[in-house]
Amino acid sequence: MTPGTRLGPYEILAPLGAGGMGEVYRARDSRLGREVAIKVLPEHLARDPAALARFEREACAVAALSHPNILALYDVGAEQGVSYAVLELLEGETLRPRLAGGAMAWRKAVDIGLVLAEALAAAHAKGIFHRDLKPENIFLTSDGRVKILDFGLAHVEHLAHDGATATQPGTVMGTAGYMSPEQVRGEPARAASDLFSLGCVLYEMVAGRRAFRRTSAADTLSAILRDEP
Repeated sequence: MTPGTRLGPYEILAPLGAGGMGEVYRARDSRLGREVAIKVLPEHLARDPAALARFEREACAVAALSHPNILALYDVGAEQGVSYAVLELLEGETLRPRLAGGAMAWRKAVDIGLVLAEALAAAHAKGIFHRDLKPENIFLTSDGRVKILDFGLAHVEHLAHDGATATQPGTVMGTAGYMSPEQVRGEPARAASDLFSLGCVLYEMVAGRRAFRRTSAADTLSAILRDEP
């Protein structure tokens, strides 16, 4: 979308990034006079039931949480066939580029790890399991805060009980190198699965290399099942 495009009360200012599940823009909320981030589900994905379910699952998961270290959701809406979510605008970078320079100081790694563990505990207490924790989904703000992003693959207990977002048995969900063994096997992922992923992130922060990395995704998944980090 071009600058000046409006989605309800929100005016698009500039693009921030894009991924497989949509595009993110900087926008201004005309009602409150503040800048926000808007995640847009493109029209072709809005017609895809699976993509729309994932988008809605992420909104429901984030809306159920109120924690200083989890990206905040302000609003959701639809305009001319485009579904969107209005999110807290963050300044900074994800953990991934920070790790490009090698291992972090262990005290800094511990500080980040503690914050992530507390945020995950808050989500787990609400019956929400992230299922895709990795450096790309951990944001380090320019003022020193840590935020968990992207609950698009989250398992939300109360929705799963309604059958709304239940995952089919045998479905592998997550990112190679950070998935727990049960995720690799296509088994249900719960709190322990997120803790395994957190362990992989902690390992990478202090060792300067990934805990499980092989020449192909298939070999990486096999390593998670049979090898020590």
